[in-house]
Amino acid sequence: MTGRVEGKVAFITGAARGQGRSHAVRLAEEGADIIAVDICGPVEASSADPSTPEDLAHTADLVKALDRRIVTAEADVRDYGALKAAVDAGVDQLGRLDIVVANAGVAQSAPSLAETDEELWQATLDINLGGVWKTVKAAVPHLLAGGRGGSVILTSSVAGLKPFPTMGHYSVTKTGILGLMRTFAVELGQNMIRVNSVHPSHTNTPMIMHERLYRDFRPDLENPGPEDIIGICQTFHTLPIPWVEPEDVSNAVVFLASDESRYITGVALPVDAGSMLK
Repeated sequence: MTGRVEGKVAFITGAARGQGRSHAVRLAEEGADIIAVDICGPVEASSADPSTPEDLAHTADLVKALDRRIVTAEADVRDYGALKAAVDAGVDQLGRLDIVVANAGVAQSAPSLAETDEELWQATLDINLGGVWKTVKAAVPHLLAGGRGGSVILTSSVAGLKPFPTMGHYSVTKTGILGLMRTFAVELGQNMIRVNSVHPSHTNTPMIMHERLYRDFRPDLENPGPEDIIGICQTFHTLPIPWVEPEDVSNAVVFLASDESRYITGVALPVDAGSMLK
């Protein structure tokens, strides 16, 4: 099946790499033009190396190679004015807005919730929860003006459905996304704007594939790498795999963005290899 979102325009945050890049490419493969936003620089509350302007440019090249249009902007999701300017400029150039994927987020472990540093707490809250709210807030006027309905997809996590020790601050923000999703779904439903969330497990992206996480999981090793955490990550899942790929999450995003899910709203969809069964 091809052309599942043909002629539509999608606004995606955190699009320079990882899940965001994958979402941009999969939606472009299915016919969408893209408005792609990323901070493209260092950000608090993240253990991963920062994304770069070159990463965002590569996302743009991948979309253009599919003969789709793309408008990019460097913006921090904590900055509502910058987000609004980015989506406004994208709609001016591409003519409409139909799909919103509020994907940008950060993760960094802490000793416990009671011992979490206040700066880490606040930055995680501002990016993972406030940034999602601001992304949708900036996009909704364009969805309403189009008069065609639309689909909003919020990236949460399995940590938004069950607690994870040492990641309490992260889990709180991802649980809060459920409240955003359900409230937006109720408030926007009469305009045929559907709002759902995806809840990935460990995903093979820079957010988890980095030295600090390897050391957190395998403190017994001097220089652990991804191969050294496979067994541990697999214990989180019912299916015998350590993590899902970005494309697995993107396939769920495409489904929720397309008319195949035209009457699905207010749903929290795990992409978790059975993590929620454990």
